Amino acid sequence: MDFQFIKFEVANAIATITLNRPEVYNALNDGITYELHDALKKVSKDDTIRVMILTGAGKAFCSGQDLKAAVGQEKRSFLDSLRKRYNPIISAMKSLPKPIICRLNGVAAGAGCSLALACDMIIASEEATLIEVFINIGLVPDSGSSYFLPRLVGRAKAFELCSMGSKVKADEALQLGLVNKVTSAAELDASVKAYADHFAQAPTKSIGLIKRMLDKSATSTLDEMLEYEAYCQEIAGTSHDYKEGVSAFLEKRKPAFTGK
Repeated sequence: MDFQFIKFEVANAIATITLNRPEVYNALNDGITYELHDALKKVSKDDTIRVMILTGAGKAFCSGQDLKAAVGQEKRSFLDSLRKRYNPIISAMKSLPKPIICRLNGVAAGAGCSLALACDMIIASEEATLIEVFINIGLVPDSGSSYFLPRLVGRAKAFELCSMGSKVKADEALQLGLVNKVTSAAELDASVKAYADHFAQAPTKSIGLIKRMLDKSATSTLDEMLEYEAYCQEIAGTSHDYKEGVSAFLEKRKPAFTGK
């Protein structure tokens, strides 16, 4: 695929998608959102890809909607924009049966913050910040932020962050449970690579099932989850990786998972 606004690279079962508009801090225009959706489709369909990294070029991760690009489009519908551009991206990320690592290299604001929170793990540079900036221009959170935030930090803190547009620096984000790890900018790539290499050799089908289970648990009863666990375990138990894992355990060796 040829892209204008993102970089798409695959190596060693790892797909890296880089938002590539560094001159505007990777702000989201129509083109970059459609390209991101296309790239996610490719990651989903390519069985050789077992983990995805999402990051931004330059100093920022993503500054959110490109407001300058929207100037002069007074008749633009927020409803249509979200339904056609942003919501499909978030849905594709959450339903992707492979782990997504956010390499949070700088600011993630507005819809950019939502993109980061939609990932399964966030490895942040100590220079990174998260901010639900919508309120500063009289808007409300979108692209999944109202779903992710209260589940991560609780309703009270989520209300504060959304209604006050509070900037959350990396260390505070770690304390709040918004990110998994904070590292120096110089060590960010090595830290992300360590996680990506782990997932590239992991039982991918099981990880996809874990994503679905954890998402379902947010709105399910214990009895419903017990039944769903049994359902997912049946699928995992018929996988090649389960057979390989048992064989490796009995033979006292490291398993060679294939993701199938």
